[in-house]
Amino acid sequence: MPAEIRQGEQLDDLQNGYHIIQAEGAFRYGIDAVLLSGFARVKPGERVLDLGTGTGIIPILLSAKTEGRSFTGLEIQEKSADMARRSVAYNHLEDRIQIVTGDIKEAAAVFAPASFDVVVSNPPYMTGKHGLVNPEEAKAIARHEILCTLEDVISQASRVLTAKGRLYMVHRPFRLAEIMRLMMKYQLEPKRMQLVHPYIDREPNIVLLEACKNGRPRITVEKPLIVYEKPGVYTRDVLDYYGDGRDH
Repeated sequence: MPAEIRQGEQLDDLQNGYHIIQAEGAFRYGIDAVLLSGFARVKPGERVLDLGTGTGIIPILLSAKTEGRSFTGLEIQEKSADMARRSVAYNHLEDRIQIVTGDIKEAAAVFAPASFDVVVSNPPYMTGKHGLVNPEEAKAIARHEILCTLEDVISQASRVLTAKGRLYMVHRPFRLAEIMRLMMKYQLEPKRMQLVHPYIDREPNIVLLEACKNGRPRITVEKPLIVYEKPGVYTRDVLDYYGDGRDH
């Protein structure tokens, strides 16, 4: 029996054989999640946790792109978690993806310490001092540090990662110094970084990061990723991240 699509919701085609349920007026996944799912490296048999999974987009994308053993999404908003579970059921991925309702700040209590090989997160980018807070609660929670902080995400990721486990995060470059400082505070050594530019002549507005638990000091800065050749036309590199080879 197919998963229920409720009033005010729609089923979006991910163009990779899978679909996702999203609600009008709620926070909807964007290119950040797609880029993170392409940047993250998940080896066969690894266990993956997505902190703040929303409607489950990153576990669904990673399940399509990798041979990880299991994918768990942690989400504090029950409405989003419910949509994520129904998306998992719609795609018949119950044997690979689990959605848990819970607080990022308590991740190490919800799950056993050192229980994941990989943690991914597309956390809220803005503190209360940055920009206008959306009047719609779901969007505000997704975009601003209302229910958790950057330090909460990084500290909890460190606690649930195995030794030499890896954290993959997408964020904004203006907080890069803070991100690096917090990663090193919690024994997460930055190992890879890629800056993402909307156009070739624009400043970067996204940063992708990989850090290794108890890793040795050495970071690789990958070539910049350019999103658009011109308005509405993705570059070949971004099309490869989407994985379908089509113009969008």
